[in-house]
Amino acid sequence: MTTTPPSPREKPVKSPCVSLCALDINDVCMGCQRTGDEISRWGKMSNEQRRAVLERVETRAREQGLLS
Repeated sequence: MTTTPPSPREKPVKSPCVSLCALDINDVCMGCQRTGDEISRWGKMSNEQRRAVLERVETRAREQGLLS
């Protein structure tokens, strides 16, 4: 996976971390719904990659009934 830093004009996409850090048995954080791998790679991801993670986070949250 190629990592491209954000352009100087573009602000980094903000982390969905809510400071409730606990991975479940599926390696998904119960606070932000990111996987352990997504959390560890976040700092090196491009904004495009971060947006893709945020889409997966939303899907996971909906599947868990955390979003309506």
